[in-house]
This record gives sequence, structure tokens and C-alpha cells, in this order.
Amino acid sequence: MRLKVVVDTSIVVKWLNQTNEKNIDIADKILDDALKSNIELLVPELAKYELGNVLLKGKLLTPKEAHTSLGIVYSLPINFVIESEDTAKETYQIAYSLGITYYDASFLTLAKRNEAVLITDNAKHQQKKISGLKVIALKDY
Repeated sequence: MRLKVVVDTSIVVKWLNQTNEKNIDIADKILDDALKSNIELLVPELAKYELGNVLLKGKLLTPKEAHTSLGIVYSLPINFVIESEDTAKETYQIAYSLGITYYDASFLTLAKRNEAVLITDNAKHQQKKISGLKVIALKDY
């Protein structure tokens, strides 16, 4: 059985545009492990919207550059998981109890529900403790 890994947007963006990004070699190792089927990558569906926003507002890509990056993300071995009503309720509870955004909580919920490891370069995720959930900083992969 392959290790299930949830990566957040902070990791996926490194695969699309490396400008001003750190730990690219480690992020690339995760992607390489997924391409070799050593791990299964899971990401909440909403990450697609976050990625689009990062490319638009954070990376300031032209439409042509963004189209290339967006084409890449859809070709990667990522299982984008659609949120169910039950998952939404659990995500809300986690966000509420931890005082974080619903967006950030969605990655925690996905990892918890799939008994997966969450790998992040987002310090907010690294600080949250949820019983039964393992969160790893990208630098420690």
C-alpha cells in the first residue's frame, strides 16, 4: 500500500513556478516519488482556485505563462478530491476550533480522513495539532 500524502498549495506552486521559492529540490523529490508511484498525492479541489490566484496575484504571470502552468498542474499525478457535505462540516469544525481559515482546514481534514501525511511549506499548518494527524514541514521530507 502506497503512502498517502496531502500536499498543500505551498508545495504545488513550486512545481509550476519556481520564482522566489525555497526548498524546490525537496518539493521536486515529492513529485518524483509520486511519478514513480511511491506515494499517492491528494489535494482538495479548492487548491486549483488557490493556485490560479497565486499565479495571477502572487507570481504575476501573463495569461500565456499561466496557461502553461495550469496545463502542467492538470497533467500531474494529483488526485484532486471533491468536498462532500460531511467533509465540509468537519472542515468547518476544525477551522472554528483552531482559529484558522476554512481553506487551510480543508488540507488538514483531507489528510485526517485519508490517514495521510500532510506536507506543507505553510507555517500555519505546521503549528496545528490534531489527534491522529501527522504534519511534516517540507524541509523535513
